[in-house]
Amino acid sequence: MTSTLDVTEQPAPGGAKPVVSGRRNAWSQFAVYAFVLVPMAALIAAIPLAWGWGLTWLDVILAVAFYLVNVLGVTVGYHRHFTHSSFKARRGLRIALAVAGGMAVQGPVIIWVADHRRHHAFSDRDGDPHSPWLFGTSPLAIAKGFWHAHMGWLFDRDTTNKQRFAPDLLADKDIVRVAKLFWLWTIATVLLPPLIAGLITWSWWGVLTAFFWATLVRIAVLHHVTWSTNSICHMIGERPFAARDKSANFWPLAILSMGESWHNLHHADPTCARHGVQRGQIDISARLIWMFEKFGWAYDVRWPTPQRLARISSK
Repeated sequence: MTSTLDVTEQPAPGGAKPVVSGRRNAWSQFAVYAFVLVPMAALIAAIPLAWGWGLTWLDVILAVAFYLVNVLGVTVGYHRHFTHSSFKARRGLRIALAVAGGMAVQGPVIIWVADHRRHHAFSDRDGDPHSPWLFGTSPLAIAKGFWHAHMGWLFDRDTTNKQRFAPDLLADKDIVRVAKLFWLWTIATVLLPPLIAGLITWSWWGVLTAFFWATLVRIAVLHHVTWSTNSICHMIGERPFAARDKSANFWPLAILSMGESWHNLHHADPTCARHGVQRGQIDISARLIWMFEKFGWAYDVRWPTPQRLARISSK
C-alpha cells in the first residue's frame, strides 16, 4: 500500500518547473560550512572538556531551554505545520513557530520546507536530496549513503526550486518576511545564551562557558538529532506501516527528536499530526500541538484515527 498523498507529493502544474533552481553563491556556501562545522567541532571538543571544565547548572538550563524552543520550532513548526499542514495555526503562532525554527540554524523556513517536500516527493529515489540509498547496497555504498544523508547533502550547492515545492509560503507575506530575517534569528540564537549568562553571573567566564555549551554544543546536538532522522531513520528500525520507501521507527531518538524518529508512520501518512501512534511511543511534538489546539491557537488538526491507521498498516 502506498502512502497517503499530500501537498508534498503532488507533481508540479504542467510538470514545467524544475526540481532545482540554481546554485548557492560563495557567501551562502561559506555560511553553510561555518554553521555546520563550527558547532560540530565544539561538540567533539565537549567530550574531553565536559570532565571538569566550565560546565555549570546555568549552562545546562540555558542549553536545554534553547534546545526545546528550537527543536520544537523545527518539529512542530517547520515540519508538521509548514511542510505537511498537519494543523492550521493562528497568525501569531504561525509567525512564532517560523521564528523558533529559524533559531535552530537549519536555514530559512521556505528553503527548509522546499527541501523536505522534495524529499517526500522522491523519497529514497533519484531526486531525493538526502536519501542514504542513492549509491547502492555494498558496505562502501552504505557508508557513503549514510554520510550523504546525515550531512553530506548540505554541502551540495544546488538549491531546491522553491516555486515548485513551496509556492504557498512564497505567497505568505509574514513567512517571507521571517525567512528574510533568518540572519537575525541566527544572531539571536548564538548571542542570547551568553548574554543571559553574563547578566546573571556578571562575569566574562559565564559568558564564555554559556557560549560554548548553551550555544555551540546545543546547536550541534540539535543538528545531529535532526540529521539522524534523514540518515538513521531511513536505514534501521521497525516498519509497522506501509510506506513506499525505507523509512523506519528508531525509538532511541524519540525523546531528543520530540517524536520525529517515529518516522515510518510519518512517511506512510505524512499529514498526520502525531507520529508516535502506537502504545508507548512518546511524541512530545504531538502533545504540544494538542496543547495549542486546547488554547485555540491551532485548529483543523489531522489526528490519527483507527480507520486512517488501518489503511496504512503493513499487517
